[in-house]
Amino acid sequence: MNKIAVYGAGSIGTVLGAFMARAGLPVDLICRNKAHVAALKENGAIIEGTTHFTIKVNALEPDEMTDTYDIIFLATKTIGNNETVEKLKTVLAPDGVLCTIQNGLPEYDIANIVGENRTLGCAIAWGAELVSPGHCKLTSAPDACTFSLGAITDNMSSKISAVKKLLETMGPVDADDNFIGARWSKLLINAAFSGLSAVTGNNFGEISDNKKSRLYAQYIIKECIAVGHANSVKFAKVQGKDIVKLLNFSTKIKRRISFAIIPIAIKKHRSITASMLHDLKKGKPCEIDAINGAVSKTGKRLGVPTPYNDAVVSIVKRIEKGELMPSTKNLDELAHIVPALYFFK
Repeated sequence: MNKIAVYGAGSIGTVLGAFMARAGLPVDLICRNKAHVAALKENGAIIEGTTHFTIKVNALEPDEMTDTYDIIFLATKTIGNNETVEKLKTVLAPDGVLCTIQNGLPEYDIANIVGENRTLGCAIAWGAELVSPGHCKLTSAPDACTFSLGAITDNMSSKISAVKKLLETMGPVDADDNFIGARWSKLLINAAFSGLSAVTGNNFGEISDNKKSRLYAQYIIKECIAVGHANSVKFAKVQGKDIVKLLNFSTKIKRRISFAIIPIAIKKHRSITASMLHDLKKGKPCEIDAINGAVSKTGKRLGVPTPYNDAVVSIVKRIEKGELMPSTKNLDELAHIVPALYFFK
C-alpha cells in the first residue's frame, strides 16, 4: 500500500488527511504548528461543521519525517514554495508523485523541481477552518466536497488513478484532461471571493449578500474570464455548471442575470472565510500574489486590463502593511481605484 503524506496539515490538509485516516489509509499529517501537531497526537483529528467525527491520526512536525513517501499532498501556502518543494523532493520516492492542492497555478514551478512526471495538481471545491489545535471545521456542504485532478503532461494515467482513489475517500473526483481549465475555474472563484474576503473581512455568503461587494466579485470574475480566454484556457465546469456561461456578460441583461445568480452559485459555500483573511488577522503575509496577483500578472503579459484584480491586490497589500484593516469600509477604498457604482444607475 502506498505511503502517503499531507504536508501542510492546517485546516484543509487536516480535514483531507482525517478522511483518509478514517478510510484506513497509511497517511502522515505533517505541520509546522507545534500545538496543532501535539493536539492531533493526543486527541486525534476532531472534524466538525457540515460533518462530525473524530479519528486517530499520525501527526508529525517536519523534522520528524523519516519515511519516503509514494504520494505527497502539498497543502501549504504557496509563499516559499520553491524551498518547500526542494525539501520534499528528498523524501519523495523515485517513482512517487507530489500532488499540489494549493491555490493559484503552482504546478509548473513544482514540476521544474521534481519533474513533470512526478507532479499532479488538484483544485478543491470546498473550504475548512482551523477552530483550535487539532480541531477543524468543514465549511462547505458535504455534496460540494469535490476535486478536479490532473497533470500538465501526458502518460500520467496510473498516478492519477492512484491519487484519485485516495481523494475519493472524501468526495467525487473529476480526473479531467482539461486540468488547466479546472485550475482557472478555481482561480476565478478564489480571486472573486477569497480576494474580497481578505478585503472586507466577510465570509463568502456575506460578500454575495452585500450588493456592492457582489458587484466587485462580478467584475473580478469577468476579468478572470477575459484573461483566461486570452491565454487559450477552456474553463472547466464547476460541479457540473458552466460558470462562464452563467457569470460572464456582455450586455446589461446578462450582467443583471449574472448578478442575480451569484448568491445561488455560492449557496453551498456561504460559510467559507478565506485563508488569506485568517493570515491577515494573524499579521502574516497572505497568498494574494498567487490569486488575484496571478490574474493581474497574466493579464499584463497578455495585454488584458485587470483593474479590479489590481485594486484587490493593492488593498490587501496595504492591509499587510497595517495601513488598513479588513473591513467592508474597504469597498469605498476600492471605489476610489475602480468605481463600479454605474451598475446601479
